[in-house]
Amino acid sequence: MFELRTRRARLFAQLGLTLLALPFALPLVAMLRGSLQNEGWANYVVVLSEPQFGRFFLNSAIMAAGCIGITFVAAMLAAFAFAKLQLPAKEVWFYGLLVALTLPGVMILVPLFLTMQTLGLLDTYWAVILPLAAGGIPFSVLLARNFIAGLEDEIFDAARVDGCTTLGVFLRIVVPLSRPIAAVIVLWAFLGAWNEFLLPLLFLTDADLQAITQVPTFFTSFYGGDQGKVVAASVLITLPVLLMYLAMQRFFERGMTGGALK
Repeated sequence: MFELRTRRARLFAQLGLTLLALPFALPLVAMLRGSLQNEGWANYVVVLSEPQFGRFFLNSAIMAAGCIGITFVAAMLAAFAFAKLQLPAKEVWFYGLLVALTLPGVMILVPLFLTMQTLGLLDTYWAVILPLAAGGIPFSVLLARNFIAGLEDEIFDAARVDGCTTLGVFLRIVVPLSRPIAAVIVLWAFLGAWNEFLLPLLFLTDADLQAITQVPTFFTSFYGGDQGKVVAASVLITLPVLLMYLAMQRFFERGMTGGALK
């Protein structure tokens, strides 16, 4: 009887959440309908057959992968150090890092451009990867530090008693137990890199290095008023984001505040 009530409660909860989610799905439905204007599904064939689309897609994938790698490694290591290691003045360093969250991105565009120019990184993927990773690290450290701080100290003490080094503790304990927050960091970094429009536009003057966010502009100038193809390109741009979220959804469902000991 209790199991039956539990199933009914889950069913009603799922139904209610589905109804609440429907309004948020309406823009996606509108995009899909708009992408079928004029030539229907042939719009997608035209977009996918355009060589520049594949090139822009690959460029964004490379920049997103680089941004994810740097952000994940730097944020997790820093969060572990701030949460569990005894470091001199670590609170001062931590809050100093968080000051970066208060800086508007537009305000540092000129210094960023001059820095990339001085380093000779303009018209390279690094001109976009490094600023995006640097901008995403402070918030990722904040999230990961709070999560790692909630892990039980007994686990770390037992690992050190068994002869595990600090790096071994990080790789064998922190990383496996931090999968939910790691998924958030990866998804956050991916969204930031995949949706970035301004930095590739300013730092990558070579047309072959442009990002996927330039595709709607490219198709607008190339096909003029054919909105069907422009919207179809926008739909294809959003697909990797949806697939990334669906692939990591189970990690979000496990929660971000669960302890390590049951």
